[in-house]
Amino acid sequence: MVYAELRRLAANYLRREPAGHTLQPTALVNEAFLKLAAQNHVDWQGRTHVLAIGAQAMRRILVDHAKRKRRTKRGGKFHRIALDESALLSPERDEDLLAVDEALDRLALIDERQAAIVELRFFGGLSVQEVADTLGLSKRTIEHEWTMVRAWLRRELSQDGRT
Repeated sequence: MVYAELRRLAANYLRREPAGHTLQPTALVNEAFLKLAAQNHVDWQGRTHVLAIGAQAMRRILVDHAKRKRRTKRGGKFHRIALDESALLSPERDEDLLAVDEALDRLALIDERQAAIVELRFFGGLSVQEVADTLGLSKRTIEHEWTMVRAWLRRELSQDGRT
C-alpha cells in the first residue's frame, strides 16, 4: 500500500519534467524504496511517517540526478527559477529543484521544523493535516508555519534575480 502511494508521488514529481527525462517514476520510487528498506534503526510511526521519509529520499535522488546532469563538465549551467504560489515546479524542473533544495538547506540551519514542513508539503505532497499528524503538531500551527515559510522561500528564491 505504501509502495503504491510512493509510486503516485514519484509520478507527480516527474509529470512536469521535460520530455526525454532519464528517470521514470518506477525507477525513482524503486530507488527510494530501497533506501527505505535499508533503514535499520527507524521507529516507523505509520503511513505518513513512511511517506515523509520516502519523499525525503526521492528529493535526494532527484537533486543528485539534477546535479549530475547539470555539471559544467557535461555542458550544464545553473539557472534559477522561483517557486510559484502553488508550490509546483515549472518545466525547468532541474533548476527549480536545485534552487528549492539549496533554500531548504539554508532554512534547516535556521529552523528545522519549518524545513521539515516544506519537505513534507513540497516534496512529500502531504496535506496540512498529514504534516500535522506526522510532526505531532496542530493543523493551525502547520498552516501558520506554512504561510511564514512560503514567504521566506519566495524571498530567498527571488534574490539574485531568480523571480
